[in-house]
Amino acid sequence: MKSLHSSQLRSLFLKFFQDHGHAVISSASIIPENDPTVLFTTAGMHPLVPYLMGAKHPAGNRLCDVQKCVRTGDIDDVGDFSHLTFFEMLGNWSLGDYFKEQMIPWSWEFLTSPEYLGLPKERLAFSVFAGDDDCPRDEESARLWRSMGVPEERVFYLPKENNWWGPAGLTGPCGPDTEMFIITDKEPCGPDCSPACSCGRYLEIWNDVFMQYNKQADGSFAPLAQKNVDTGMGLERTICVLNGKKSVYDTDLFEGILGKIAELSGKRYGSDEETTRAFRIVADHIRTATFILGDDRGVAPSNVDQGYVLRRLIRRAVRYGMGLGLPEGFTGEIAQVIIEQYREPYPELERNRHFVLEQLALEETRFAKTLKQGTREFEKLVARVQNETIDGESAFHLYDTYGFPVEMTLELAKEKGLAVDLEGFQERFRQHQATSQAGAEQRFKGGLADHSDETARLHTATHLLHAALRKVLGPEVAQKGSNITAERLRFDFSFGRKMTPEEITAVEQLVNEAIQAKYPITCEEMTVADAKEHGAIGLFESRYGELVKVYSMGPFSKEICGGPHAGNTGDLGRFKIQKEESSSAGVRRIKAVIQS
Repeated sequence: MKSLHSSQLRSLFLKFFQDHGHAVISSASIIPENDPTVLFTTAGMHPLVPYLMGAKHPAGNRLCDVQKCVRTGDIDDVGDFSHLTFFEMLGNWSLGDYFKEQMIPWSWEFLTSPEYLGLPKERLAFSVFAGDDDCPRDEESARLWRSMGVPEERVFYLPKENNWWGPAGLTGPCGPDTEMFIITDKEPCGPDCSPACSCGRYLEIWNDVFMQYNKQADGSFAPLAQKNVDTGMGLERTICVLNGKKSVYDTDLFEGILGKIAELSGKRYGSDEETTRAFRIVADHIRTATFILGDDRGVAPSNVDQGYVLRRLIRRAVRYGMGLGLPEGFTGEIAQVIIEQYREPYPELERNRHFVLEQLALEETRFAKTLKQGTREFEKLVARVQNETIDGESAFHLYDTYGFPVEMTLELAKEKGLAVDLEGFQERFRQHQATSQAGAEQRFKGGLADHSDETARLHTATHLLHAALRKVLGPEVAQKGSNITAERLRFDFSFGRKMTPEEITAVEQLVNEAIQAKYPITCEEMTVADAKEHGAIGLFESRYGELVKVYSMGPFSKEICGGPHAGNTGDLGRFKIQKEESSSAGVRRIKAVIQS
């Protein structure tokens, strides 16, 4: 195996696929546009769902990129050797072009060729879909791996839970995948040890998804007209494997960040298990927070959606930082290191440096106030304690209402000689999670894969709304995010105050006038520079020279976008603003509907 720096791996991956006819595209925003199914971009394929569904991509049908991603489902596991909330995903796609017979040999070449990763062939194992009542066993992928020289015993047939992707929503493209693993030095956990085990013998480094089915509303699977390939290789995990490190935190990606934490705290990373875990949590959470804040669609900490997750990450980092003895304002100092490290591949961090540092400082101050308020509430609670035990419901109330970490409750209770019903707290917390999940499942239907007429009309309305807001409030207004279901739209935009009733009426009237004008909606492909020159608005996140889609609605709106649209503004119906409210500091939110 060759030792590689993270920047070298990014370059090698993109060069390999460029040499095989792929266009390199920019990382999309970490905040998904017009997709209610997730809060953050969770994989490289996420921004490409419309194109996987059949829409034409400006760059063609062979694409590759390095996508910034955030996943917070395993936040409590951060601090071990591999879990991260922010990571980079190396990916390539075939949009109805090549399929298994080309992708699997390419995967083998990139993994084993000395020119690329140079992994020992005998240390590689592979899994393929075992088949079930819905879809057959993936013998083709297994045959292709064997044709590369992989012995039978290192090709594993695993069920859907291991080797199947999708669909993104309730229906849509999906299919079997084949996963690639490094065999570690750990001994097999038993005679049936396989990549399905969690024993640590097999470490996944790449995944090729073959989208060849379309899941129907009745749960059946029909062959997909456009077969796609979607691959994903985690940068951090692959660098860890290539350099023989025991943890993703021991790679070059975290060297400067951990060094700054050591400098500020006076403590040594790796000195003991508890200190090591705290270092990792602070490093991971501030890195993720910096990327969320530093995104061109970046949000501020708040009590809803992305802002809530961001707030939790920052406050968790501050809490562990306090345990390490980090000084006030440490989040900004660590963020400066992160911005310097990533400013070349992700220049938006430099563009938004001031916002990142400002929001981190504000949130540190807010959390200090929260801890004071929580401590006061704790003292009131102590006066009511019976049997020298704080019950789980009360501990959860401190956490849920005042943002007071349960670890703080445990610490203060111990000082007063009191116990805490931790099991009761955890049970109440599980109930809270289950309620939230049920609400999310109800709310997160549709998404980017939903190209219904209703969604297309509402998506088109966001363009008209954006243009109308700029006409009424001024050109400083910029979209900060949107969330669309088949029933309504939600649009976040930068603006420093509450809109007046007169301004809301004026915006609504302008949108409806544009609808009544029945402007044809046209799409042109052009470079980012040309789009700017033509007066298009939108998020200019693409590389110089990269083609983007620009949608025009008569003289009223011209915007860069990749979503579904109506054919004419006259198709929309009457536009009605239902609510205008604060989303976060400096960002307002409009909720609106279209009435037939």
